[in-house]
Amino acid sequence: MGTYAGTVEPTAVSRDVSKRVIPPHPLLSALVVGGFVGLLFVIEAFDTITGQSLEDDGVIPRDFSEWDNLIWYPFIHGDWGHVMSNAGPLLVLGFLASSGGIKQFLQVTVVIWLTSALGIWIIGAPASHIGASGLVFGFLTFLLVRGVFARSALQILIAVVVFAIYGYALWGVLPGQPGVSWEAHLFGALGGILAAWGVARDNRAGNLAR
Repeated sequence: MGTYAGTVEPTAVSRDVSKRVIPPHPLLSALVVGGFVGLLFVIEAFDTITGQSLEDDGVIPRDFSEWDNLIWYPFIHGDWGHVMSNAGPLLVLGFLASSGGIKQFLQVTVVIWLTSALGIWIIGAPASHIGASGLVFGFLTFLLVRGVFARSALQILIAVVVFAIYGYALWGVLPGQPGVSWEAHLFGALGGILAAWGVARDNRAGNLAR
């Protein structure tokens, strides 16, 4: 008998992958997200011990000599209060954002991270921009829009709950608060939308290929 190539309807299992709200391996997701947040505290302890030696190593807008700071800036915070304000939302939103698996979570994180960093570098005010709040805003918008792209009622419901808890933070994308990098917030949020679109596109392509 000959062979032929064709298409088939995606199975219920394949559809469910794009509509998960709980990570497939919750303990692993908790360890990955918790490990990242724990690292922020370790770095802040080092920064405190060394007399805030790291705080000038954030993103310096339009400074070509400090381009590598685009990689490090979310790890650095101004003080313990700054770390604490990001830690809780990162734990909750990061865990929920890993519902597509760790590989997808890392891809989403990289998109948000780089979008926020590049946005700061291009239009940011002259200063050292530090902190993981760009990731917080990115995970928030990722969770808010992914259900719409995936046409998942349950994900949309989760997004409504997330918005009820953290939606007030979205005001942080607007300028006006001294000492706050609204640029990191704005471009982090845009990165979350971009990541949600990319995940939805990949899921559709994967379903069509099955």
